[in-house]
Amino acid sequence: MLTTRGAATRQRIVTGAATLIRDHGVAGVSLDDIRAATSTSKSQLFHYFPQGRSDLLLAVAEHEAEQVLADQQPMLGDLTSWQKWQAWRERVIEKYDAQRAGCPLSALTAQLDVARPTTQDIITRMYDRWHTHLVEGVRALKASGEAGERLDADAAATAILTAVTGGATLLQATDSLTYLETSLDRALDALRRDETPIAQDRD
Repeated sequence: MLTTRGAATRQRIVTGAATLIRDHGVAGVSLDDIRAATSTSKSQLFHYFPQGRSDLLLAVAEHEAEQVLADQQPMLGDLTSWQKWQAWRERVIEKYDAQRAGCPLSALTAQLDVARPTTQDIITRMYDRWHTHLVEGVRALKASGEAGERLDADAAATAILTAVTGGATLLQATDSLTYLETSLDRALDALRRDETPIAQDRD
């Protein structure tokens, strides 16, 4: 169990490493770079990350996964009206526009060795949590009568999540925000018009 001071030191190292990886890519960042950027001694670094680079990169992946969701709060956790969905949409566009290729999602999915099962687990859990927030938001719209009763909340949330992540990927590749704005707006417009898939009738 880390002390408060120890936890803060560990977090400082992780945050500093995450910033370097966003800016330079994981291949362009060494442990010495991280030590220099975070004013950390070699003994300190290996105290908090006994396996060295592999432990630290895993911690950075966990940090970035949390940051992807934190960047959307508090809007993501309160999608209970169309007005609040619009506020979330504005937050998403604002964050990705500011971050561009340096966004946590890009670092997590493109830089941090996604072939490793442990990293894949972190990414999967992040997407599951993100999807759950969106499902709850769609269900809230259905409950208030702002979305059709027969709308499949799971499918609608999947379409919206895909729009954001696909648009963000194209933003990273082209530096054009248009893909993200268009894909997200189309997904939300379809939700508003009840054009997303409807739940299957059950006997």
